[in-house]
Amino acid sequence: MEWDFLIIGGGIAGASVGAALAEHGSVALWEAEDVFGYHASGRSAALFEESYGLPPVVALNRASRADHAANGWMTPRGLMLLAVAGQEDTFDHDLTHMAMEPLSLDEARTMVPILSPDVTRAALHVDAFDLDTDAMIQTGLRAVGQARAGRRVTAITGIAGGWRVQAGPNEVTARQIVNAAGPWADRIAALAGVRPLGLTPLRRSMARIRAPGGHDVARWPMLMGAGETWYAKPDAGALIVSPAEEAPSDPVDAFADDMTLAEGMARYQAAVTPEVTRPISTWAGLRTFTPDRCLALGGSEVEGFWWCAGQGGYGFQTAPAAARLLADLIAGRASELDTATVAALDPGRLR
Repeated sequence: MEWDFLIIGGGIAGASVGAALAEHGSVALWEAEDVFGYHASGRSAALFEESYGLPPVVALNRASRADHAANGWMTPRGLMLLAVAGQEDTFDHDLTHMAMEPLSLDEARTMVPILSPDVTRAALHVDAFDLDTDAMIQTGLRAVGQARAGRRVTAITGIAGGWRVQAGPNEVTARQIVNAAGPWADRIAALAGVRPLGLTPLRRSMARIRAPGGHDVARWPMLMGAGETWYAKPDAGALIVSPAEEAPSDPVDAFADDMTLAEGMARYQAAVTPEVTRPISTWAGLRTFTPDRCLALGGSEVEGFWWCAGQGGYGFQTAPAAARLLADLIAGRASELDTATVAALDPGRLR
């Protein structure tokens, strides 16, 4: 069977674009791993924070918000920014950039009673939400005509009117390809004879620790150190703590770096009173960025090959609007986004 669109990549980027393109033709989706959302999408902090990112990313966040709310994907969480001595200038920058409200230290400790005496400044953004990442991916996958896992692409050949794509013994033809392969997106482009964008996968390590001091953390906000030097987020009765590092990596099944985790835990420890315990589990994910840290959404120099890449740390929160933009570009329709934002996301800027 020939498909109108083949999506390569079964994380949130591929699933959401597949759903957006379903109204324009038949859609097949291939994921290299044996399960969908295995890499970055399965290891996300899963937070919607509208002001997080550069201006084009924020524009996508804002355009996605109504979709998140209408589908029931958002649950109130809140985000608390913290500083210890010497971080005041960085704190002030974050406070302004993220449009947060200052808190007194007493107010902060009422919300999160474990805060250390070393904490000197605090702020809160109540308008931050947990995202139901599994529901988002499954909603997208249900909308496509065919979704197949375990299909690692090994060859892409241009043919009359489209493409022939192979994954080992499996073969499909499609009129157009959408490259949503995350850290592997440049490699997929090279298979198709398309110029890579210079994507950089950056590792981020995470650890799950028991709720500190036996507290019920369910209603605590996510905590973040000034300058995003660490964060801690309630999750299923425990805390996820990350050093928020950005270590360059090859496209791999990432794993946590113990030394980096230890350094991040020390930064978290400076902001809280309970002694950090041995992690319950650790893992890592790859957040893949373009050189200018904005997404790449649009066409390539080769007709019928489209980019949906460089989501960085913004994949889930931007997904609805990012998918809609790409579908509009493919269909030749005007976007809801302003022309400057569309241009800032155009992959052509990187060539």
